[in-house]
Amino acid sequence: MGLREDLERFREVGEERREDLESFIRYGDLSGSESDQIQIPIKVVDLPEFQYDRLDRGGVGQGDGGTPDVGQPVGQPQQQPGDGDGDDEGEEGEPGEEGGEHGYYEMDPEEFAEELDEELGLDLEPKGKEVIEEVEGDFTDVTRTGPNSTLDFERLFKQGLKRKLATDFDEDFVREAMKIDGETPRSVFQWCRERNILVSLAWIESEWDEIADEERGTWDSFEEMEANVERTTAVQRIRRKGLREVPFRRDDERYRHPEIEEKKQKNVVVVNIRDVSGSMRETKRELVERTFTPLDWYLQGKYDNAEFVYIAHDADAWEVDREEFFGIRSGGGTRISSAYELAKAILEEEYPWAEWNRYVFAAGDSENSSNDTTEKVIPLMAEIPANRHAYVETQPGGTAINATHAEEVEDAFADDGDVVVARVSGPEEVTAAIYEILQPASAKTSTASPAGSS
Repeated sequence: MGLREDLERFREVGEERREDLESFIRYGDLSGSESDQIQIPIKVVDLPEFQYDRLDRGGVGQGDGGTPDVGQPVGQPQQQPGDGDGDDEGEEGEPGEEGGEHGYYEMDPEEFAEELDEELGLDLEPKGKEVIEEVEGDFTDVTRTGPNSTLDFERLFKQGLKRKLATDFDEDFVREAMKIDGETPRSVFQWCRERNILVSLAWIESEWDEIADEERGTWDSFEEMEANVERTTAVQRIRRKGLREVPFRRDDERYRHPEIEEKKQKNVVVVNIRDVSGSMRETKRELVERTFTPLDWYLQGKYDNAEFVYIAHDADAWEVDREEFFGIRSGGGTRISSAYELAKAILEEEYPWAEWNRYVFAAGDSENSSNDTTEKVIPLMAEIPANRHAYVETQPGGTAINATHAEEVEDAFADDGDVVVARVSGPEEVTAAIYEILQPASAKTSTASPAGSS
């Protein structure tokens, strides 16, 4: 077998595995898998392998004398009597009655989620809630202490330069003011303050005696001096003379520290609600379980910490465990709002929205007591914050006349991308419903069909 044929066979094996997965979701026996270990039945196949040609067997011809017959494919032996599917006398074989050979491929929910992402083209990115680890990021934070190697010198220089520009003054200009006839150090200091010249009285006094006697009386007044002497700005002086010193202060020192990034655990609580009223016959129940089970596996695989709440309801609602939820029988009337009332109470008490991702999935045949959907269910759904609300209508053969719940929910939340209504009338529609439920809200406006959907 050539390399090209080997690669092609490997691709076929991968395609067969994805087909096995989709067929399993649609038609397989889901009860054989546990919540944390999924068993996918697969056809047993012989994987391709290389074989070395035995040189002592001669060439490729297989006819008489090593010469192939006309029309005989190279590499395939002639069929002899007794070969093929018949018996030893060469009679045609009868159709087999035994099942094909199968095995089971075991995967955990995380691998199941990856396979489903690839199969359906999903892009669910769960948000993290609870902080489980803090890691060092970029050096963006600063503190007042630290090793010299982390000193933020650029910041230190900028602070010193701003101080230099704020406190600098034109020394030559002030010295000219000291030459005005009849003025004193204090009168010159007062004049400087009035003009926002940031010079100290001590500096003026220290410079006063440096003025030569013959220069005193150069100007008769401040007005005359200002009219004849140009005052320069700090920027002009720096450009002219350069910057010889920058006044640094210890208060300006800052040390760079890495930003602490929080790695958050992706927590999720999934509330599964199912209608177990008298109208939910066996086929409807099977469609609910066939849709909800892969959703449970998928979300368990996508989140670090996944918890599940199972609620059954007829006219009243009660919490059940997973095993009971996926095997419960039906009876009684229908009041869907009872389930949302219980879900709201459980979520508020045990799973606050600030700390948990929430998914609320409900399923039934869309039959509900009069006005319960519009007056109670829809307001309750609006009051329960969640990443996604979904209702799955299971009506084999089409929607019944009195099954209006799904349509009313769909109309009420037509502009809300986080509320989804999916309809499943048979197993072949399960994968499309899962895609509809899990696709990001931004993708809901797209008309593209999921890969592998019917």
